[in-house]
Amino acid sequence: MRVFIAFVFFISFTQISQAQWLTRPRVQNNQNFDKKPISWGYYLGFNSFDYNFDYIAEQEDIQVTKSLGFNVGLIASLRLSEYVDLRFEPGLSFTRRDLTYAPDPRFDSENDLIREVPSTYIYLPLLLKFNTKRLNNVRPFVTVGISTATNLSSNEKNPDDNFSGQFRTTTNPFFYEVGFGIDLYLFYFKFTPSIRGVFATSDELVRDNGGNSPWTGNISKMSSRGVFLNFTFQ
Repeated sequence: MRVFIAFVFFISFTQISQAQWLTRPRVQNNQNFDKKPISWGYYLGFNSFDYNFDYIAEQEDIQVTKSLGFNVGLIASLRLSEYVDLRFEPGLSFTRRDLTYAPDPRFDSENDLIREVPSTYIYLPLLLKFNTKRLNNVRPFVTVGISTATNLSSNEKNPDDNFSGQFRTTTNPFFYEVGFGIDLYLFYFKFTPSIRGVFATSDELVRDNGGNSPWTGNISKMSSRGVFLNFTFQ
């Protein structure tokens, strides 16, 4: 994995370095690529998800331990104008978060202080991509959009709750997204490294059945926030 990351960043650095010599004529790769009304591709990447908590009453923050997740998906891009594309990027995202609670007399053991929250998202974003003018074989852009997901690991319908060791989240969260990246026009294809912030707008917490739950009773809202680092091939 480290070798792969080093390789793609080497390609990125090489292409970006070329863009610094704009006064010097260069052969443009894939000159007609952006004139296609529809283009297709796929992406691979990494993610890091966190949770943001809002509390009903003040308490010590719930600590979130993040792990490096993985993204994979497809791309369908519709050319709206010379500088604007509409993109649909369905995919799968795998991640895991561990929650650590402050000690509470309602907890029966130290195991109750930690909850593992794995997530497997069927991820469905719809994005607007705003491109700059192409500079030789480089074209920066920004993206904004909305997305929804189906969390296959949510346990929303599970009748067991934290009192039985099950931390539950909603199945269908909603997000808004902002990001930026650089299209690099190589000889045979277009390669794009990009980074994107993903922020949930909905409350993803499913409360425990008991009203005095030390895990969920004092939480008014729990929402995901994450960073995606994707590498796209078209």
